[in-house]
Amino acid sequence: MATPRDKFRIFAIAALVGLVSACGPGEDEKPGGVSRDDAKALDAAAEMLDARAQPALPEATVPVQEAPMPSAR
Repeated sequence: MATPRDKFRIFAIAALVGLVSACGPGEDEKPGGVSRDDAKALDAAAEMLDARAQPALPEATVPVQEAPMPSAR
């Protein structure tokens, strides 16, 4: 038969298991430890940057130069 001390130990272990299983972020956080609000703000900022018109690349306006021919010795 279980003594009162054994019953208390079983209850304490069950309570600790229950408390520990209730802890944790669950699915509220994205990888990297970013909160849901921070992730939304970062996504909005990324959309704003993606929507901006990109300037013309300087490489596209420079004419192509022919490569010099190797000398035949």
